[in-house]
Amino acid sequence: MAENSRRFSLVDAGAAAAVLLAAAGVIWSPKLSGAVARATGGLVPVTVMVDVRGVPVADPAALINAAREGGKVAIVIRNQPHGSVPVEQVIPLQRRLAAVLPDGKVVSAPDPNQDQFPSLDARFVLRGEGRKGADGVVFGNQNLKIGAPIELEGTDFRVTGSVTGLKVGS
Repeated sequence: MAENSRRFSLVDAGAAAAVLLAAAGVIWSPKLSGAVARATGGLVPVTVMVDVRGVPVADPAALINAAREGGKVAIVIRNQPHGSVPVEQVIPLQRRLAAVLPDGKVVSAPDPNQDQFPSLDARFVLRGEGRKGADGVVFGNQNLKIGAPIELEGTDFRVTGSVTGLKVGS
């Protein structure tokens, strides 16, 4: 009766080491690259302005106050969670209507329907850390440009907006 014993060779040990290193690289690379960028001065303050428009809300003022008092929002860029960033300010935006008069003049007025059908129109000014890349600002390991969709999530809201402004540095 032959005994079926398995011995580990140097090739098996090398393959196991490669698998462990690959797993460690996948798990730690974002944290490590962020730590390296922070240590080398690659990360700089980034101000991101996100406009949220036309979100049906029963009390937009209360939502704006909750976002201000919360002080932080979680952000999702291209379906990738970035984490929490501080809210520098939330600026309510006034919805306006435009009309052309018979003589060709254009007039603008606040939307009177806001009282009956309230909606959230606000600019969230967020402050985080990022770096200037070849293709724009890298924020949360994601390339961020004006017009990019971004989700903001607080304790009692989740809204989608668009990036309308980026400022790198202080």
